[in-house]
Amino acid sequence: MITVLPVETPGLGDRTYLAHDGSVALVVDPQRDYDRVTALADAAGVRITHVFETHIHNDYVTGGLALAREVGARYLVNADDEVAFERTPVRDGQVIEVGDTMRVRAIHTPGHTHTHLSYALEADGEQTAVFTGGSLLYGTTGRPDLLGPDHTDTLVRAQWRSAHRLAQELPDETAVYPTHGFGSFCSATQATGLSSTIGDEKRTNSALTADEEAYVERLLAGLDAYPAYYAHMGPANAAGPGKPDLSAPSVADPAALRRRIEAGEWVVDLRDRTAFAAGHLPGSLNFGLDGQFVTYLGWLIPWGTPLTLLGETAGDVAEAQRELVRIGIDRPAAMATGNPEDWAGGEPLAAYPRASFGDLEAARNGDEDLVVLDVRRDQERERAHIPGSVHIPVHEVPARIGEVPAGRVWVHCAGGYRAGIVAALLHAHGRDVVAVDDSFDNALGLGLCALASTLSAHHDNRQESDA
Repeated sequence: MITVLPVETPGLGDRTYLAHDGSVALVVDPQRDYDRVTALADAAGVRITHVFETHIHNDYVTGGLALAREVGARYLVNADDEVAFERTPVRDGQVIEVGDTMRVRAIHTPGHTHTHLSYALEADGEQTAVFTGGSLLYGTTGRPDLLGPDHTDTLVRAQWRSAHRLAQELPDETAVYPTHGFGSFCSATQATGLSSTIGDEKRTNSALTADEEAYVERLLAGLDAYPAYYAHMGPANAAGPGKPDLSAPSVADPAALRRRIEAGEWVVDLRDRTAFAAGHLPGSLNFGLDGQFVTYLGWLIPWGTPLTLLGETAGDVAEAQRELVRIGIDRPAAMATGNPEDWAGGEPLAAYPRASFGDLEAARNGDEDLVVLDVRRDQERERAHIPGSVHIPVHEVPARIGEVPAGRVWVHCAGGYRAGIVAALLHAHGRDVVAVDDSFDNALGLGLCALASTLSAHHDNRQESDA
């Protein structure tokens, strides 16, 4: 009896897997904070003997090498991947025996990367599962454009062929376990469902229901921006990341916090956007732990900028640290806990209002001198937008603050999280802001929007988990 246990990383939209037979275990695509995996193995009373990497990841820093070294496991990486560390090289068609009952066959499935491997798990002579990494996802596939435009056309066609290879070589009842697709920007489109089989994918996955040209055209048309920090992940993974340091940073007093802000460092408040808007340390920024914290912080921060974390509790700071090491931001410069009054040291707090789309409608009707700033993605705006609004996607705002027109800025997104990030950023730069903390569906209901006639107004939940 084989048990497959997922380890969820919802902040990045990924899964790691631990599969065991009650005695020995294998791990596929472990995140940097692999203590979650070893805890799962300990709870199951199994020994990890093999750690498999489906590809050199672009969206997170792997914990594979450090995990394998800590538990004495073999670390299996495609022989064609150029890496700076010793590993067990594996190639297409190679079969690896894991304990007495499990056999793993490597299947070359290029598309997300050129050297991507999927791993088909056979137990007691029966094909039971396939770990598909960034190849075949639930209802979709991994995106093919992360290696740059020179590779995209080759990879998107390879991705279609790889999906068909898996469908042809594996029985319909084979369980499919992808790494990406649960909100990850590595997914070409939002994946659907929480479990699947090869048979299910044959019926529902666009890579398997559409011909090659239709699949290629549809997939490429649906691609949009992905986080800037991805540029740093591949090199970090090829170099061989070490074990993360999750010990607490040094504590900064109010004077030190003020010096850091004045020096242009990032001091980030981890509270939710409601609490932040009501009162915060002047000059601080807001990336709440209640949303896609690490994705957006990693996307917007100039890489290498010293980072100080402000949390209500030490546990909040520790949670943020854990998320940050997953993308290679290993050591915050400092931390502080408590409340904004503690951090400000008696100085006045900063604040700005929150509003609904109904409030925005009333303000516009009252001829208030205002600017409406839409920080959604390009594709979201193409579906529907507020006429006369300025559009700067959230990830472009730091470099384009000077383009925001004069006046009071009403910032909106699809649900409030991204608007809160941008409102805080603009406020820190001295702008008068209002954060629209509301669902964009309400703007549609109020008739505020120009709606594209040929496209649905529904949104991609992967980039819109900011509701």
